[in-house]
Amino acid sequence: MKVISTIENYHARQPCSLTIGTFDGVHIGHREIIQRLVKSAREKNHLAVVLTFFPHPRMVLQKDTSIRLIDTLKEKQQLLADLGVDVLVIHPFSKEFSRQTADEFTRDILVQSFDIAHLIIGYDHRFGRNREATVEDLINAGSTYGFSVEKIEAQEIASVNVSSTKIRTALEEGKMKVATDFLGRPFRLSGKVITGEKIGRTIGFPTANLQIKEDYKLFPCDGVFFIKTQHNNSSFYGMMNVGFRPTLEGEERSFEVHLFDFNQDLYGEILQLDLLELIRKEKKFASLDDLKAQLQEDQAKCRKLIPAK
Repeated sequence: MKVISTIENYHARQPCSLTIGTFDGVHIGHREIIQRLVKSAREKNHLAVVLTFFPHPRMVLQKDTSIRLIDTLKEKQQLLADLGVDVLVIHPFSKEFSRQTADEFTRDILVQSFDIAHLIIGYDHRFGRNREATVEDLINAGSTYGFSVEKIEAQEIASVNVSSTKIRTALEEGKMKVATDFLGRPFRLSGKVITGEKIGRTIGFPTANLQIKEDYKLFPCDGVFFIKTQHNNSSFYGMMNVGFRPTLEGEERSFEVHLFDFNQDLYGEILQLDLLELIRKEKKFASLDDLKAQLQEDQAKCRKLIPAK
């Protein structure tokens, strides 16, 4: 998949089938749209193109700095590539961009910049200044400019009403199965392994400390999670503590990963962790011995959750 940073840098000469959206989480509803896009593009010999925006429009228009995104840009890129998208265009969202009228967006962006042949869009999509236009306006514009529009109705996207907001709420409440069902995959955290205080190894639980630089990334509730990761083409299970380490008087949120039956050096590597289940919420213990005893219980619970080979 080719990733392009702005609409102005899109110069493909082949006609495209295109869809538009933030696609935060690339959840099962999004996947239905993307899969239809790719199928249509293959049938018509078009490029399958996704137009998305960053920062999230709410961050710009509503100055909602509290919003956290389910995926980082890199995670979203990987998910869309895995679905077969040919080109992902990530356009910087700004107030100036949002002030385009629907007619300007259709003429200048869809027609002139993308030379669009086919548009696939959700039933509730709105666009243009103040979200003034609807899918029906796009269908009418398609008749004028010569591109077709495929509207996906609510019942076609998913049998359950899925939204990124519902997934965020499930993650914040530690309801990992709900989040997994809505996403169609486990929630993922990605980060670089950095040097920590090495306290875990003194109590028999050496950890890889994850550094997550993207400050807009959504984190689940603080607690201990059963996790899975891939390393050198092999799968490993383990547990991860997300939180402030109250027993050790921690002041910043940390991500400490203990992999079972693993003794390789991970420093400097990028780990991708799938969070499968919340084992317990984070709590403060009276001593390191008490913490160690609890971690032994956590490990026993996690090992019981490992699928049989």
